[in-house]
Amino acid sequence: MNKQSTYTLTVAILLIIVAALSRVFMYPDNFSPVIGMAIFAGAVIKDRRLAFALPLLAMFLSDVLFEVFNIAPGFWGWGQLVGYGILALITVIAFSMKKINVLSVAGYSVGASLLFFWLSNSAFFVFDNAIYHLYPQNFNGYIASLVAGIPFLKTGIVADLVYSVVLFGSYFLVKQYAFSKKAVA
Repeated sequence: MNKQSTYTLTVAILLIIVAALSRVFMYPDNFSPVIGMAIFAGAVIKDRRLAFALPLLAMFLSDVLFEVFNIAPGFWGWGQLVGYGILALITVIAFSMKKINVLSVAGYSVGASLLFFWLSNSAFFVFDNAIYHLYPQNFNGYIASLVAGIPFLKTGIVADLVYSVVLFGSYFLVKQYAFSKKAVA
């Protein structure tokens, strides 16, 4: 396992915490940092246990804040647990990002947005639709639930791209300028 400096790890952790807090402040606009955090953690944090733990913990803490401050239901159903699983899956996928550049970050971001859209809407249809009865329990109902999620997909892709760029960009700027040997000397 590759070692990571304490400084760069601290910067990565702080960026994820700030992004998680922005999830609460940006509510109800659905402009969420969740996918960006998972991609960033999977690609940048060398300790894989920590790469999993940070985005999941950040999401959990923001869900607690939603609940405690009565902003929105922080804990709302089985589909939410699937959401945590999807976040872990996206982190695993981000482990495969070999070269971190604008094109790969954008590609992973859009791909993760589409994966999250499909899996989370499918989970809602399977688990939570049985409770809320919004769609018929057949193929047409499934398609209708996916179509209903398209406005969220549009916002999600933009948010995921923005947060990915901000997280990766901030991390590399700080790493380049604050912790470079020339800046220290």
